Amino acid sequence: MSDAPVVVVGGGVVGLCTAYYLARAGRAVEIVERRAIGSGASRGNAGWVCLSHSAPVPAPGVLRYALKSLGRPDSPLYLRPLPDPAFARWLWRFWRSSTPASFRRGYAAVAELNRDTFELFDGLRDAGIDTTLTRPGMVHAFLSAAGARHHLAVQREMAEGRYPLPDDIATGPQARLLDGALSSRVRAGYLVEGEGVVDPEAFARALGAALTAEGVKIHENADATGFRHEGGRIAALRTAQGEIPCSAVVVAAGTRSTALLGELGQPLPLQAGKGYSFSVDLDPAPRHTLYFGERRTVASPIGATTRIAGTMELSGNNNRLDWRRVVAVARASRHYLGPWFDDPDDLVTLIRDPWVGGRPFLPDGLPVIDRVPGHPNAYAATGHGMLGVTLGPVTGHHLADYLVTGRRPEVLAPFGFARLGRQAAS
Repeated sequence: MSDAPVVVVGGGVVGLCTAYYLARAGRAVEIVERRAIGSGASRGNAGWVCLSHSAPVPAPGVLRYALKSLGRPDSPLYLRPLPDPAFARWLWRFWRSSTPASFRRGYAAVAELNRDTFELFDGLRDAGIDTTLTRPGMVHAFLSAAGARHHLAVQREMAEGRYPLPDDIATGPQARLLDGALSSRVRAGYLVEGEGVVDPEAFARALGAALTAEGVKIHENADATGFRHEGGRIAALRTAQGEIPCSAVVVAAGTRSTALLGELGQPLPLQAGKGYSFSVDLDPAPRHTLYFGERRTVASPIGATTRIAGTMELSGNNNRLDWRRVVAVARASRHYLGPWFDDPDDLVTLIRDPWVGGRPFLPDGLPVIDRVPGHPNAYAATGHGMLGVTLGPVTGHHLADYLVTGRRPEVLAPFGFARLGRQAAS
């Protein structure tokens, strides 16, 4: 083995966790991040750490729902067509992945990967890392009893005993007792106990501090541009600031992974699923994480504030903030939280940290966690979509094991490159 470090490209939660477990296994590690660690899709998300929302985005009927959003930027799932053949091909493969059979396979694969999530978070905490994790449970709130019953039935069928679910829903006033922040418009709901939430930005900072203490060098504001090869292996990562010699490389750079992997002959069909969030002070504030069923919007207690997040916008790989989408998220939340604002113009003064982030999505909704074909010392961990925080530790743990031992853990089998080639050929 070379004395050079393993270089992890990407300083989000997935990359940081991978670097952490590699360092704990005794490998020298360096991280390359084009901005500050934790500043990308990891920063502004809802912070959920959960087992009950393991479903891949491609699901039966979802593309039909997206097509209805054309011309409606206030829709929870908004599709803005682009004159781009790659985008059209991605949508075609997304549609092909939306069958009931594909959805079930994807859900089962992610749920199985997710099985050790909370144990790994406990291990990080025991190692002295302030994960900020609390486990208040998740309330699923609905405007109709029928919607709540349907959602609970689907979750029970897919869970297959992997996590606890209630026997039935609560309705009427009992539903609103699930969390004091819920409004009188909420007609039904149920609580999934034990689901968690973190402050994702604080968690990333804590991981960075732990890595620095372990001797990991972190290169911030360093843009990875390519690789230098020697003898059929990657010998160095090229950056705008110069080369970094490496014994192996892990590409965990979110939506920017596809360009780097393209340099290795394995470009990924990644698209940015843009999500929006903001923070607001509510009275009363939610005690649990909240999922607003019909509007696909969420709220999380993070620190002393409430983070409201939602929407999936497919409009290309960009981070342009569309204020109409922020307003749409706020309006959607009013159905469940009550009239916490009177007029959309008030939002400018009421909310803090409006954020948009491009979450990396492959057309089947599953991440790639695998060795790069044809490159014995290159690995990829990207495409986690909305589950980067939840799946960060399990991804890092298993990928580090793969890199150190040379044996792919069985749980990673559904997340290989090979399935993308089969999908493209079908």
